Amino acid sequence: MNAKRARTDAATRSRRLPLAALLIAYLTSVTCTAVSAIAIPWLVLSTTGSATRTGLVVFAEMAPYVAMQAAGGPWVERFGPRRASWSANLVAGLVLLLVPTLYVAGQLGYGALVAVVAVVGALRGGADCGSAPLVPGTASLSRTSLERAAGLHSSASQAGHLLGAPLAAVLLSVTPAPLVLLASGGGFVLAALLVRLLVPADVGAATDPAEPYLRRIAAGLSFLARDPVLRALVVMIAATNLLSAGFMNVLLASWVRDSGLPVAAVGTVAAAYGTGSLAGSLLGAWLAPRVDRWLVYAVGFLISGSPLFVSLALSDALLPVVVTAACCGLAGGGINPILGAVQYERIPVDMLPRVLGAVKASAWAGIPLGPVLVGALTDQAGVRPALVAVGVVMFVLTLGPFVIPAFRLMNDGRRSRA
Repeated sequence: MNAKRARTDAATRSRRLPLAALLIAYLTSVTCTAVSAIAIPWLVLSTTGSATRTGLVVFAEMAPYVAMQAAGGPWVERFGPRRASWSANLVAGLVLLLVPTLYVAGQLGYGALVAVVAVVGALRGGADCGSAPLVPGTASLSRTSLERAAGLHSSASQAGHLLGAPLAAVLLSVTPAPLVLLASGGGFVLAALLVRLLVPADVGAATDPAEPYLRRIAAGLSFLARDPVLRALVVMIAATNLLSAGFMNVLLASWVRDSGLPVAAVGTVAAAYGTGSLAGSLLGAWLAPRVDRWLVYAVGFLISGSPLFVSLALSDALLPVVVTAACCGLAGGGINPILGAVQYERIPVDMLPRVLGAVKASAWAGIPLGPVLVGALTDQAGVRPALVAVGVVMFVLTLGPFVIPAFRLMNDGRRSRA
């Protein structure tokens, strides 16, 4: 009996290993990205003293990353998500290690740094574009529900961002910024090896390489436009992302200054929201297979949206805002497992990279514009009226799932699996 149980336990661990490896690799790569996102600007600012050059190096890293997230789907399909994920992370890690190498050799100039981070940004975008399509296959191997696997994948991203900032602060306090990138580069290599060695080759296989790139892009956008659930989700998320970007980049800092609070209050509120979001995502990963998706999505978005704006508009004190931010993050984080499962169920496996890329590009479309619009509104109307106005718009947007019929189809994929 003990021998049989041992064999059963070993088989269970073997089934779960690919999903665990994917999640650990994603957590590692996101954490290292968050570390480098602090270390690289700090390096430029501390060596040049130029805020303009600092902003340019951040742009040089993020613009290729976002572009690859949006347009890298066909490339990922052609090479296969598994190979795209591990190979892009591996090359990104090796390229990033050029920074400490050049620093030690006394050859690290600003132009070389910009070139390196631009290449790393593009490669990391491709790696992350390949990671998400591996979730359904590894979840199937481990006999894990799509909701739970999607929630854990989203939680890995949130945990990586939360861990990256304090880890970067610790490393920067004990070692020069270029040498901090040794940790980031090594982490990308480790993430690559986890996927290469522990995720089976038949998970995330390549598709027809002969299909033209632009045709794949067009097919992804067309699929997204035809599917009523995905279309409704993307429109709602794009609109709320625009307002959220304006809140995080403009309104929160303006409220802190207007309330006479120290600048650390910005980080405190953001950390409370992020921690709540991570907790919500983990809780959602556990509960999502057993709840009504539409109800959790509708109520979660309603709670996570306007209450934070209201609390800022009505209070000058930090504590109630921090509590509200944590609660809003908790409600919003619980939505992530549902969003992931709905996408994985409604998109054909061979089209996952291109359609997920179209979804992300569409959902992020308003993010660059949000701070501009909200900033202009804040300058013209003042902080409190801007908070009220944006909060009202957010409230109206979050009523969408209650009045638009397409949102109620979110449970259809679950019924088809049953």
